[in-house]
Amino acid sequence: MGFPDEPLDVRTELEIGGVWTDVSADVYTRSPITIERGRRDEGTRTDPTRVSLQLNNRLGKYSPRNPTSPYYGLIGRNTPLRISVPGAPTAMVVADGGRAITPDHASLDITGDIDIRFDVHLANDGYAVTELGGKYIASTGLRSYRLLIEGGRLLIGWSPDGTTFLTMSSDEASYPIRAAGQRIALRGTLDVDNGSGGRTARFYVAPTLAGPWTQLGPDVVAAGTTAIATSTTDLEVGALDQIFFTPCEGRIFGFELRDGINGTVVANPDFSAQPLGTTSFTDGAGRTWTLTGDAEITDRAYRAHAEVSAWPPRWDVSGQDRWVPIEAAGVQRRLGQGKKSLDSTLRRRIPSGAPLAYWPMEDGRTADRAYSPIEGVQPLSISGLNLAADDSIPGASALPTLGNPASLSGTIPRSSTTGWHVEFVYYLPELPVSQTEIFRVRVAGSVMASAVVYASTAGIRVEARDADDAVYAWFTYADPDAIADFWGNQNRLAIFTSDQGGGLTRVVANWRNVANQLGRWTSAVFFPGAMGTAVGVQGSWGAATEGMIFGHLAAFASPGVGDDPSVVIYDGADDGFDGESASVRLARLAAEEAGTLSVARTVGDFSRLSSIMGPQRPGLLMALMEEAADADGGILYERADQFGLRYRDRASLYNQPARLALDYTEPGEVAPPLEPVEDDQQLRNDVSIERIGGSIGRAVRETGPLSVQPPPDGVGPYDQSLTLSVYDDNQTDQIAAWRMHLGTWDEARYPTVHVMLHRAPHLIPDVLAMAIGDRLTIANPPPDVPPETIDQHALGYTEVLDLYTWDLFVNCAPAGPWQVGIRDDPARGRRGTSGTELSAGIDADDTALTLVTTVGPRWVDSATYPGAFPFDIAVGGERMTVTAISGTTSTQSATVVRSVNGVTKSHSAGAPVHLARPTVRAL
Repeated sequence: MGFPDEPLDVRTELEIGGVWTDVSADVYTRSPITIERGRRDEGTRTDPTRVSLQLNNRLGKYSPRNPTSPYYGLIGRNTPLRISVPGAPTAMVVADGGRAITPDHASLDITGDIDIRFDVHLANDGYAVTELGGKYIASTGLRSYRLLIEGGRLLIGWSPDGTTFLTMSSDEASYPIRAAGQRIALRGTLDVDNGSGGRTARFYVAPTLAGPWTQLGPDVVAAGTTAIATSTTDLEVGALDQIFFTPCEGRIFGFELRDGINGTVVANPDFSAQPLGTTSFTDGAGRTWTLTGDAEITDRAYRAHAEVSAWPPRWDVSGQDRWVPIEAAGVQRRLGQGKKSLDSTLRRRIPSGAPLAYWPMEDGRTADRAYSPIEGVQPLSISGLNLAADDSIPGASALPTLGNPASLSGTIPRSSTTGWHVEFVYYLPELPVSQTEIFRVRVAGSVMASAVVYASTAGIRVEARDADDAVYAWFTYADPDAIADFWGNQNRLAIFTSDQGGGLTRVVANWRNVANQLGRWTSAVFFPGAMGTAVGVQGSWGAATEGMIFGHLAAFASPGVGDDPSVVIYDGADDGFDGESASVRLARLAAEEAGTLSVARTVGDFSRLSSIMGPQRPGLLMALMEEAADADGGILYERADQFGLRYRDRASLYNQPARLALDYTEPGEVAPPLEPVEDDQQLRNDVSIERIGGSIGRAVRETGPLSVQPPPDGVGPYDQSLTLSVYDDNQTDQIAAWRMHLGTWDEARYPTVHVMLHRAPHLIPDVLAMAIGDRLTIANPPPDVPPETIDQHALGYTEVLDLYTWDLFVNCAPAGPWQVGIRDDPARGRRGTSGTELSAGIDADDTALTLVTTVGPRWVDSATYPGAFPFDIAVGGERMTVTAISGTTSTQSATVVRSVNGVTKSHSAGAPVHLARPTVRAL
């Protein structure tokens, strides 16, 4: 028995006092639970998740201000809520550091060849370093072996002595899987002595631990034999204690550890075979496993995580029936209500580098001092600065420019560390002809009382001055290229000390062009004496530096090494992370907002980056995240399995296998009516894409039924203009062409596909595994729609959970435009002609066609290209399989198999002929 013969086991939980509390017994069944996720009716962005239900409040438990409620003071605005159902495959589910542990045992101290296997369904995409498990702690003497995923590659790591560590990883280019979104078995082996004076690692994937195993790329070979150290460390599956990479998230079905490649099994916990709720068990090899953290053995799948923002009490006229109608919303709702823009990337990043002092200098125009966000640091005294005058440096908000005269001074809290580093960003419009002071650092604890940097057409000069302000040591760097890079660019200047050795101190001026990031130039001098500590900063400027942009001044107790600075906190943030991919930007923003937001990623192709972005400017957090998603063209949506977002990059939408395969003729799989829509909601045939601060790319569909031509030759202009944060102007034409391709895809869309899971319960596991953006197909469609299998992407859904019914209403859009070409693939690598038609009409049973190519190259002939056959063409809605073509001119004869898709009809002369699945070039 079970659903639908028994009531659906829907679990509703509230996080009360930090503990998830099951309140399912108080959920009224008279009002079914309704969940909405993803996009609605092919909207351009996903909406916050919405959960609607009613709670029985006869005892006043759910009135937050009722002092007699057991939840008094524990529920209120934004109380977390989650909904789950059974039906997922039984597994150990882990999220925030959960793991299974077995104590150290002699059998686990493998010193020679090793074979490590995991059976997982990961929520992580494996782009960041993701822990799978091992016998490994990052402490001296406690390192043995581990298996990780990094950048989509499997990585086996081990220590030959318990302290140092070695790694070998799979060939990235050969990694054919997406770790996130599917169950897969992963395996790494290490041959410590391959017989040729080296060591060999091999990596494999399989559907499950039962195999069959497919090797990922060639053997990975390194010089030198090795061994694996023994340790007292526990063996862990899931997150690795004290490692601090990305913890494994998702479902872990099983694990195997073998002493030797295909050797003796020494540990093999089968989590999928354990009773629900098990916290400890013994595996087939005799190892006892204990679940810790948030790990649990479960078959439940979460359908929503949301927050209850209001608890409106309701009652009937008798006062006997009291209830609270809950309208919970996903995290996007709360984040979208914020009105405070994130600071500039430099302002956000520099404080994380533990500066002694920091002055952003992004103050408003009427400020009379420069504020410091570092506790205990006094503001800069300033004079003659034009505040908030220029915002051209990508990593900064508007900064001051120097007047004539201008000055600043500030005190740096004294550090006990010897050595120092001072840095700032600047733009010098003209290089002074005569030697001009650019900046000065005051120093204590050294014969050098100040370090000064000068600039002129003769060179960049560094001076160490004593207490009487006399020059103690100096050097002028006169390289023409270095001088040219000092001015006319958005730059950074670092002034720091390093230990020269032998009682000598090196004073370094180090500058780099923020825009090109090609390297650093150095002017340095050394002198006998200590490095001292930086205690103050000072600038005094005149006509030669008028108009210079200056800001983000910071001091650190961190000496350099030789001419190399030890402080790199400015790197990337100085140009607003210009040139990072959309996926990386989303992950970085989430990391910077740790505790506020988490973002997981689904990456479609680890060998290709998502769209490269321009600089990040100040803005609202959600707006910046949506800006990244817009630049790439992927989907940013709320997770159902936990609080947070997931970004599905554009490449992950290409050429997907069907996640949910429906059959219209099977009861409940597609509830009627199935209503295709032919409208212009998403029609765009004239698309312009402008790069922020850059040029415009444009793509126009000039011919065809959805072209800009007036009816009947087209539909007329449907234009779209978007401004995107992309890296360079070359991207705009490509994005415009792709958006036009999506906007002129000539196919009906199915705004709603209704699945009745109470009538088709066999679909429940597939539905629970389906994510936003996954592919959905419907075979055997009704006769009033095209006979081809309906092919859609699931962009969102509404789910209604009742006692004996479970309805799913999926919001869809055509998946066809996302089926893109693959080089050298026999099906997806084929290109069609630009224009072919029938030379003469044909009857419904004719199998010989005469093709005339009017535009572009002719069709391949079977004599010259026999391996190119067969393939399918489409003529007037009928699909035909071409088995042979003769002729090498624009007029050719084709032999075909008719009515492949069930359409039987005649076709007149001039009917267009094209590939049934034309190759589309991916963005």
